[in-house]
Amino acid sequence: MKRLILILAMAATLSACSAQRKITQMRESGLTARLSLPSEVDEKPRPELKVGTVKRDTLKVRDSEGNEMLIMKAVKDENGEMVATDVIDAAVVTARFRNVAERHGRVDICFDVTVPKAMESSRWQLRFYPVMRILGDSLMLDPVIITGREYRRAQLRGYEQYRHFLSTIITDSAKLVDIFQLENFLRRNIPEIYAFKTDSSLVSDEDFASAYGVNEKQAVDHYARRFRIWRNERRIGRKEAMFRRFVKVPIDKEGLRLDTVLVNSDEDFVYSYVQTIVTRPKLRKVGIELSGEIYEQDRKVYHIPESEPLTFYISSLSTLVDETERYLSQVVERKAEANTACYIEFSKARSDIETGLGHNAEETGRIKANLTSLLENKTYDLDSIVVTASCSPEGGLSYNTELSQRRAEAVSAYFRKYMRHCLDSLRREEGIVMDLSGDYEGLTDVSSIPFISRSNPENWTFLDHLVETDDSLGQDEKAAYVRLSSLSDPDEREREMRLLPSYRYLREKLYPRLRIVAFDFHLHRRGMVKDTVHTTVLDTAYARGVQAIRDRDYSTAVKLLSPYRDFNTAVAYCALDRNASAMDILNGLEKTGKVLYMMALLYSRSGDDQAAVQCYMDACSKDRAFVSRGNLDPEISVLIKKYTLNKDI
Repeated sequence: MKRLILILAMAATLSACSAQRKITQMRESGLTARLSLPSEVDEKPRPELKVGTVKRDTLKVRDSEGNEMLIMKAVKDENGEMVATDVIDAAVVTARFRNVAERHGRVDICFDVTVPKAMESSRWQLRFYPVMRILGDSLMLDPVIITGREYRRAQLRGYEQYRHFLSTIITDSAKLVDIFQLENFLRRNIPEIYAFKTDSSLVSDEDFASAYGVNEKQAVDHYARRFRIWRNERRIGRKEAMFRRFVKVPIDKEGLRLDTVLVNSDEDFVYSYVQTIVTRPKLRKVGIELSGEIYEQDRKVYHIPESEPLTFYISSLSTLVDETERYLSQVVERKAEANTACYIEFSKARSDIETGLGHNAEETGRIKANLTSLLENKTYDLDSIVVTASCSPEGGLSYNTELSQRRAEAVSAYFRKYMRHCLDSLRREEGIVMDLSGDYEGLTDVSSIPFISRSNPENWTFLDHLVETDDSLGQDEKAAYVRLSSLSDPDEREREMRLLPSYRYLREKLYPRLRIVAFDFHLHRRGMVKDTVHTTVLDTAYARGVQAIRDRDYSTAVKLLSPYRDFNTAVAYCALDRNASAMDILNGLEKTGKVLYMMALLYSRSGDDQAAVQCYMDACSKDRAFVSRGNLDPEISVLIKKYTLNKDI
């Protein structure tokens, strides 16, 4: 037995020495994990091309002058001649950057985390922390955890020890009481309770409690095993401390991208990491950095140096947007009208305005605000103001006609005075000076604005409307009112209405709403001589749709731009992978460089290499900017690599 213990101790010592040498070697060499780009492989199977006798990876297209030419995958030989080749690209990618495409407002950032075999040990846990650099901010991505077999065994052993500790905590309260002594006590002193021991019938809690009486707590406390209770409570209080003691490094599955146990790794470990991000305006590139740590149990034994970073340049279809603004034809009228009404209450048979009566202060204040706004308006000038006063039907028609006219004139005089006061205030506030003609620059001459007073003595038309739409009047009451509307004499009609059961309601609830003063403001556009002018204005709906493309909000862009069916509409459709809708629009447009490029992209998505390459080369011949742009979109870049395009451009 002693020999076995000695052998195990020697093995542990040798293992520790081996691990220490490994750490020393890693520090000396600066060993780190490696960030790399996945091998670019065309994931979609592409159909064989059948263009004459041309084989796969060879296309027959026409140049800008209509000459037929063959495009094939080729390299230069030792004499500088281009020769066809079928060399398979190497799987190892050493580039530190990649162009990635944004689709549906999202971008997939794909990279490999390669862990050298020399960094792996069954006794260690490797923790890797990817960091994304985006628009000047740092975003911690989900970590990658690689755990050695022995390390995980130690973790599980700690959990087992903790579970053993938990099993020592007594959860059955009966075990904390001396049951034998308690039963003897009950049998001798409270036989009613002891009888329940052998009673199989259902007993309610109330019956049991009433039988037990006040001696229940006393008996249980007396026979409680106090030392056992103290020890059990102490164990409960030490649960967290014991967890930390036994489980030095908890197994955490939340917030991890990977937590895997390496058993026997004969080569480097590679994890393919994919992070999807939502694009946003001004996002052009994303950087990825990687650092890490090596732990043996809860002790950090090695800091993994930062790897060489990767950069992803984001290609968005939003950069293809056509910036041309759209305009709508509009007819501008020289004259304009505005109107409003207010409820000014007058004392009986009076026409002067009493601001303290009813809601007069509030109503006149609203009209004053309207007049001030019109005086300050830089687009329109006031031509005239028509003031129409109305009365309710009680009283004679001739009297109401005279009264409504007096009230209209009183209101006109009241607000004419206010306009003069308002104009004087504006002059003082803005320091406006009088010009040579005697007018004040930039302000309307109030004296030239006529107030036209009109009267509507009895507003029967409005009363008809109020009765028809009133919810408090029954159908019979409304029908009785309508029958009286055939009377042509207003005075007779009003006398007959007094006999209706609903007259009191009409007089108290509806008549006051007839006593209104209506304002009609007649204006004209400043500096405009003709009655109408035909002009154009910016189409704001289209502008919002274009801005939605720039903001990568393609769903909103489609909603706003779908009626226009132009190039920008096709861009929005294409960004949402609604390829058929996009192609339908592009087929009807003039074949500009942008249109041809978009068609090449869509043909590539559908697997039609022949049409895609032809459209791409035609786009490049019209606009050389697409030569380099093609490398940014994966649908085009795969064609460029597959057929060695752009070698002679």
